[in-house]
Amino acid sequence: MGAAVAAVIVAKERRIVEQFRNAGATSPQLARTTQDVGVYEDIGFMRLRRHEVIREANPGFFYLDEPVWIALRRTRRRIAIVVVAIAIVLSAGTALGFFTLK
Repeated sequence: MGAAVAAVIVAKERRIVEQFRNAGATSPQLARTTQDVGVYEDIGFMRLRRHEVIREANPGFFYLDEPVWIALRRTRRRIAIVVVAIAIVLSAGTALGFFTLK
């Protein structure tokens, strides 16, 4: 269930990023309000703000920091690869009898 919730939030973040791109709000000089961009200040928006993907140029005016978004996606991808690799090693080790689960 937790993975499904995380997937929904990540999808929401992607939509928000795309909306900022489509609105052209990609630099401090081109910052727009959330109403102009068509986004709500929901959990996806707040997570992007916390990661500084969406930045506030002036009070109420926000823009997409594309390099930060790319770095965040790269980091998430690396974490996912490590988690999958660990799961594979543990599964293989268990199947071959190297580890026992109690």
